[in-house]
Amino acid sequence: MPATLGKLETQLLAYAHMRRRATVHSEEVAASLGITATQTRELLSRLSRRNLITRVRRGLYLVPPRIPPGGRWSPDEFLALKTLMEDRAGQYQICGPSAFHRYGWDEQVPNRMDVYNSVLSGQRKIGSAAFVLIKVAATRLGDTEVFQTPEGIEVVYSSRVRTLVDAVYDWSRFGSLPRAYGWIRTELTRDPRAAAAITSAAVRYGNTSTLRRLGKLFELAGVNESLLNKFDRALPKTTALIPWCPTRVKRGTTDLRWGVVFNE
Repeated sequence: MPATLGKLETQLLAYAHMRRRATVHSEEVAASLGITATQTRELLSRLSRRNLITRVRRGLYLVPPRIPPGGRWSPDEFLALKTLMEDRAGQYQICGPSAFHRYGWDEQVPNRMDVYNSVLSGQRKIGSAAFVLIKVAATRLGDTEVFQTPEGIEVVYSSRVRTLVDAVYDWSRFGSLPRAYGWIRTELTRDPRAAAAITSAAVRYGNTSTLRRLGKLFELAGVNESLLNKFDRALPKTTALIPWCPTRVKRGTTDLRWGVVFNE
């Protein structure tokens, strides 16, 4: 432990380490050290500025299991996210570019993590971990896979299939069209069960534009007509046209079945 730590700093870290606490709240710090609310706030701020603990929100801090060499610490993004969501009793699933990278569709490692969740929205930074929190209705959460980190933290990602659907559904947020069409074509070739799974996920979690674009894609890929009919049944009647590639000029051949202008 660095010699420059003061008495209160040393007591706080010793308190957390002896009890194997990953987090501390300002109220318990004040009670355990017998100090005032003002002293507690100043103590936690000093330790946070020195990167010895990390602020999750006002009054809640992550504490390292031990002081690292050099005396500076920041939690990894999975611990930070787990702590943030547990504090708010929220459900979450990692989505977007982080999921694209995990499943091998995009080699670029994103510098922030997109997270569908039930409680928070906006950008948040916890230590060096950056998040884009996307609050969604409970009905839009689900179809997930759970992975465990080497440290034993369970991490919830959107499933492989759900991620492909969201790459079409949330294309403007994730910048994923038209790239996602290629990912889906590859998945249809790789896994004979993928077409049925993507159809089910799209009907449950997609919107009209998602269903129309995927219907057209599946038709081009030669997917069984019975699955195309599921898209048809889920689609409302409309005469409005949407572009196949929404980032390009809406000019090209019109597919009347799906209401898509094929502008590839």
